[in-house]
Formats: sequence, structure tokens, C-alpha cells
Amino acid sequence: MTPQALRISARDGLALAVADWPGPEGRTPILCLSGLTRSARDFDALAARHAGRRRVLAIDHIGHGDSARPEEPARYGFEGSLRDVLDVMAAVHCARAVVVGTSFGGLLGMVMGVLRPTALAGLVLNDVGPVLEPVGLGFVQDFVGRDPALPDLAACVAHLRKSLPPLLMDDAGWARFAANTFAPGKDGRWHPRWDTRIAEVMRGAGPMPPLWGAFGALAHLPLMLVRGEVSELLSPATTARMRRERPDMAFVNLPGSGHAPTLEEDLVADALDRFLDAIP
Repeated sequence: MTPQALRISARDGLALAVADWPGPEGRTPILCLSGLTRSARDFDALAARHAGRRRVLAIDHIGHGDSARPEEPARYGFEGSLRDVLDVMAAVHCARAVVVGTSFGGLLGMVMGVLRPTALAGLVLNDVGPVLEPVGLGFVQDFVGRDPALPDLAACVAHLRKSLPPLLMDDAGWARFAANTFAPGKDGRWHPRWDTRIAEVMRGAGPMPPLWGAFGALAHLPLMLVRGEVSELLSPATTARMRRERPDMAFVNLPGSGHAPTLEEDLVADALDRFLDAIP
């Protein structure tokens, strides 16, 4: 099923790209929020499994994918991204959703639980928690700020396989992943599908304070955590505390995977679908 490609105007007039797969009005929609170097296209496989049975929405954050690039990098701050999500929900008449958030998207989901608790019907945290490890955050910041300007898709695949933590994909999966990460520019080179100036905002923001209060505010919600077993962003200690505080939380620790699982791995997809299907 092909999604409807929406263009939603943020409150400052910038355009936000949203993929909208239709589903019955009687079921809670799924709202997908990607990580800092990712886009709405990462959720195509999830949408293929659930569209038609449930509405699925996936947002390109400002500066990512097909969304607009602002003149001022300061627009990439966390608060602006959170407002964008809430503005999109209002614009597409989605008052409440199950949020599936990868990394940065999961942080947005946690804070939504504090600022707009009625907007959440459940939350999936993909390789992210209340504490981000500095070594993992440093890698993300460095990766976000680089434009390798690669010659072709094969070079993009090779670059990602060399640069990223281990991810469980076959050759076809890596090709799709690379095509969702880079796009050809007017110069004939392949460039990131995000604005590399985002790294400037990350450097200026300083370390993120722990979000244990926000995590605690999710106590009334169905909650799932997916972790890459060798993730350097989400530590075993943070994971253990999350599980102690929410013993009912669905949990998948994906063997051999780093940050962040694609959510297409069989072990993850099966558990994720069971979690989502249990929400009316």
C-alpha cells in the first residue's frame, strides 16, 4: 500500500513531510518518529504490516528527508521538534496515537508523556532510554555532522557498513538502508538526507539531563523497549533500571545489534507486532 504524501505547515511556516497510510477510524493510529540521521521511510516495513488494519503516520523531522531546511540551525532544538510532532497530530486529526520512536524519536515520545499525556496510547522505545551514554552520543554527533559526498549507492553501502555499529541486515537490506540515508544531489554525488548543521545544535546543547521523571510519567501506558545488545547509547545499567521500574514493559534485547535496530529483524518485528496488536 502506497502512503499519502502530506505536506504539513509547522507554526513557523516550514513544511513537514508526513507519510500517511490509511486505516480504520476505530483503531488507535501508530505514529512513527525516526532518529537523528533517519527518515519516515525507515518505517515502510512496519507500515506494510499494519496499514489497512490501523492508520500509520511517519514524520520527517525538520531538516530530514523531504521536510524543509530552516535558515537558522537553532530551529533544530528539541522543543521545536516536539512542537512539530504535536502540530502534525493536530493537522491530521490524530488526537491520540501509539508512538514508535527510534533514538531521538523515542526521547520525543517520553517527553510527550509529560507535556501531552493524553496524546499517547502507548510507546515503543527503540534503543533509547532516560540516560544516553556519552560515547554513543558522541558517535551520533560526529556522524550527523559529516557529509562524505559519495559517488554512488554502492559506495554509500560500503561507507555505512564501515562506519556504523553492527546491524543485522543482508545485502538487500543494506541497499535499502543506504538509499534511505543518502540521496543523489545536483553535483552527482550522494549526500545525507539530513541537514548536517544539526551537529552544531547538538554541540551547543550540552549533555542531556536524565529523563527518569519523564520515564516515570509513562507508568499508565503500555510500554515496550527494544535494545541492540551491543548498543553504546543505551547501557545495560540503564536498561536494567528501566525494567525494574516497569516490570510489565515488553522487552527485546537483539543479539549482535548495535544502535539502533531497524525494527525489521524477525525477533523484533514479531514482538513489536504483538505489542501493537494488543492496543485497541
